[in-house]
Amino acid sequence: MGRTGNALKTDDVLDFQASHAQARDAVHTPLNIEALTGFLGNEPYYCVQSRAPDRSTYLRRPDLGRRLDPEVAVTLPKGDWDVVFVAGDGLSSFATQQSAIPLFRTMQAQLADWTVAPLVIATQARVALGDDIAVMLGARMVVMMIGERPGLSVADSMGVYLTYAPYVGCPDSSRNCLSNIHPHGMTVPAAATKLAWLMREARHLKLTGVGLKDAAPELTALETSKPLPEKDNDQ
Repeated sequence: MGRTGNALKTDDVLDFQASHAQARDAVHTPLNIEALTGFLGNEPYYCVQSRAPDRSTYLRRPDLGRRLDPEVAVTLPKGDWDVVFVAGDGLSSFATQQSAIPLFRTMQAQLADWTVAPLVIATQARVALGDDIAVMLGARMVVMMIGERPGLSVADSMGVYLTYAPYVGCPDSSRNCLSNIHPHGMTVPAAATKLAWLMREARHLKLTGVGLKDAAPELTALETSKPLPEKDNDQ
């Protein structure tokens, strides 16, 4: 970086301050649930929150963000679902606001033969909160769409975590992660293509995490090939 005397150039200082402000806003701005659900039309959905009562507690106590508020948990009806998608605010509400519903819509179209539970919107959420939600709903798989920790270049990046047979206390090694989903990183269509492949393989192999990652093809190969019927992927 250039300098003026012993100081950074003014443009560089202002760029840094702007990026830092965007990162702070991404962390502290509440998820706009009303705007998010407006895109769902008449589709059913559930709104839940973790055991962290407010943002300050959430940031200081990650453990509370991994478990459902007990009073909210009992409102989730048990069902028989192949998968539940969760839109969690995480550390960037901007990311979830921007990418969660488009990804959910795309996945609904790609998983027409799956029983997909109503979307769950979760606040003060950590990745593992999806396990608790899936257990309560009776879902065999959970896809947590969550805002990633913002950096000084990207404040609207969403991560997706796929877990087969989730349970409370499930280790991170049992998950598959797609990260950097934002307009200038991995696009929603690309993420959906990759995620659909992983989900079909997970259902066939009955696992996610380290074992599935080793077998997953490169994203470029997926993007240049036509989607195969599920029975053809089971090889």
